[in-house]
This record gives sequence, C-alpha cells and structure tokens, in this order.
Amino acid sequence: MKMIRAVRGATTLDADTREQMLERTGELVREVLDRNAIEHADVVSVVFTATPDIRSEFPAAAARTVGISHVPLLCARELDVEGAVPLCVRALFHVYTERAPEDLRHVYVHGARMLRLDLPQ
Repeated sequence: MKMIRAVRGATTLDADTREQMLERTGELVREVLDRNAIEHADVVSVVFTATPDIRSEFPAAAARTVGISHVPLLCARELDVEGAVPLCVRALFHVYTERAPEDLRHVYVHGARMLRLDLPQ
C-alpha cells in the first residue's frame, strides 16, 4: 500500500547563474525520483530552500523543466548560518510510495554531499 513519505535532497552550485540553478536542481530532482522509483504522478509537493547567496532563479523553475509542474512547489530562504555550505539548494519531497522510510534514498550531490556523510552515495 502506498503511503505518503518524505525524501530529502540537496545540491550546490559552483556559481549563482540561472543556467547552473536549472542544471543542478534539475539533476537533483531527477536523482531523487530515479533512486526511489517515484513516478511524477506520485509527487504530492516539493519544498525547496536556497541559501541567501542564490538570487539567480527559483529552484522550483528547475523542477518544472523536468516535468514536475502539476503539484505545489514552494521556495524559501535557508537560514543564514555562519559556516553553512554556500550556494546550496535543499529539497523536501512529499511522495506516495510503497517503500518503508528506511528504504528511501535521500540524495546529496556535489558540494552538498558533506551535509550527510552518513548516507551512501
């Protein structure tokens, strides 16, 4: 039986450009869906945050370019914590899945890998 579960992910940009935001965040969205065998129709919503040094584009724009446009997408500002990973986009996906929480694969790519060194890549 499918349940609503949450899957996390994050990526970083090398530079705050629209092109890099669309490329890296699109890659993150595809990886979360692929690694967890999630169909677009099973996505309930996605909440994105971006660090204050990102101003070039909304992360949700990247989700739309890879086909996630039928559900609520929300962008927010990440807390400006001293020493935090710069140029970082985080995502929280709410999805329908048959997987148990411990079987979900959270995705941390590029410079965001350091946020969750405890997870397999």
